Amino acid sequence: MAERGAGAATIMRQIRAKRKTAPARLPGCGKSTFVAYFLGIDGGGTKTDCALGDGASVLGRGREAGSKLARVGEAQARAALHGAIRQAATQAGVDLKQIERTCVGVAGASRPEVMEAVRALIAELVPGEIEVVGDMQIALEAAFPGAPGVVVIAGTGSIAYGRNERGETARAGGWGSAISDEGSGEWIGRKAAAAALRAYDSGQSTALIQCILNSWRLATRDDVARIANSFPPPDYSALVPQILATADAGDGTARDVLLQAGTELAHLAKLVTRRLWPGGHEARVAVAGGVFRNSELVRRVFSNALRAERPQAEIVEDVEPVLGALALARRGGGESA
Repeated sequence: MAERGAGAATIMRQIRAKRKTAPARLPGCGKSTFVAYFLGIDGGGTKTDCALGDGASVLGRGREAGSKLARVGEAQARAALHGAIRQAATQAGVDLKQIERTCVGVAGASRPEVMEAVRALIAELVPGEIEVVGDMQIALEAAFPGAPGVVVIAGTGSIAYGRNERGETARAGGWGSAISDEGSGEWIGRKAAAAALRAYDSGQSTALIQCILNSWRLATRDDVARIANSFPPPDYSALVPQILATADAGDGTARDVLLQAGTELAHLAKLVTRRLWPGGHEARVAVAGGVFRNSELVRRVFSNALRAERPQAEIVEDVEPVLGALALARRGGGESA
């Protein structure tokens, strides 16, 4: 009876899939079969990545500017999401009407208004089921598909998120740039601006002040203070490329800011690992986001600080969160992730 029930359930899933997807020709036989297509999206503050695939392969990709609603607004978020989706569909040669399921990861997805707004923007272009989850969930899936581990994201914002062998989850950070997001691009920019002005007050020399003047196209230190205290606040994360270059050139103040960033991000990872694996259990930790990707100093400080507490920690780099979003879309659509 159990086998017959399982067979009936399989048949019903196949029927539903045929109703949702468009036919594709099998080469050389003249017969039609039905192919399910899935969409994964990583909607970040500075870039939007999209991957379109079938049940096994990535067929097309797209990339546009940031689509974080709280950062760029509805019009730019729509343009970025739609642009990235269209790029992926064009590269894959797939009609968007054939998309069965979409999964998008964004910061703030736990807030109903964010979830509904993002879903509505994507639904303007794509049919089928649309699931909106946290950016940390797609990053964790990309790093450790269905398995235990911790991911630390440091992009425009930051957060640490993990899952243990019992399926229990924990997070640290990610409470917004005004009070949290330690080690993120926004945090680094704020700290650099403060450090540059503190260095001036102390009579110390640093190239950071000129870096900020150039990035914000300002003339004086007073201008920096005025812009830094303006409302709405400036885009601090836009300073990061110049801060990294200044640190690489040997500026001690800039390097100190990045040392602090790496230490803060390691602390987030420690908070999560302590909650999920008390007692020094070995843990796997992945890193993602532009801060990790572009700063060898941050990566090194993070690794050393984490391993000072967890010597056997396995650290995974080069995580692509968009592939985690695609895997979750496939899983929800009845495909193995």
